[in-house]
Amino acid sequence: MSGTKTTPEATWAQRSSASDPEKNFIYLTIAAPDVKKIDLDLKPTGLTFSGTSDTKETTYHLELEFYAEIDTENSKTHHTSRDVLLVLRKKELKEEYWPRLLKESKKVHFLKTDFDKWVDEDEQEGAPVDDMMGGMGGMGGGMPGMEGMGGMGGMGGDGGFGGIDFSKLGGGAGGGMPDMGDMGGEDDDEDDEMPALEEDDGAADKTGDSKGKAAEKADDAPAAKSKIQEVS
Repeated sequence: MSGTKTTPEATWAQRSSASDPEKNFIYLTIAAPDVKKIDLDLKPTGLTFSGTSDTKETTYHLELEFYAEIDTENSKTHHTSRDVLLVLRKKELKEEYWPRLLKESKKVHFLKTDFDKWVDEDEQEGAPVDDMMGGMGGMGGGMPGMEGMGGMGGMGGDGGFGGIDFSKLGGGAGGGMPDMGDMGGEDDDEDDEMPALEEDDGAADKTGDSKGKAAEKADDAPAAKSKIQEVS
């Protein structure tokens, strides 16, 4: 096991309320992948976190001193294979946001704003809130955020294809087998038989001609016979 120490990246966002404690909290996420066991000391004024990753061969360690006090009894934590999620209840009910997370105003490289959860102070009304305060529901193994997919249950009345008109795609998937004339059906067979019909007509003409010539010869026969009789 390596003795390397690493300061994990942390992201945060917040909500505030002067009347509802459940809407007056801090979102804090500590990135600590592949840490099986964590040590978290949460106090009203700050926290100390540590956890060792065998795969990363490092020990994550983080100490934070908060801008103001939190209510540790009503704060929640949840450990996943990738990070540690916390919802820290602010102790003082106040409409205004904390100006920062930490007591000191200096900027630290490992702490960033969680823009996925952040909303502006004047836009909190109606903003979605993760159900972490009630037993961390949906934050662990339930594919969080899937409720926003919408419409996946019944796939819609169009079979889930979003109203696509397949008849316009020219691919024969719902367009009633387009371009049937190009597939070579009975019409082509009839066209192939037409020359044969023309040949039959020609044969009939030739047969008619031969019969006509035979009739002419038959008509000439008496005349020839009469000439012979006259000579004799």
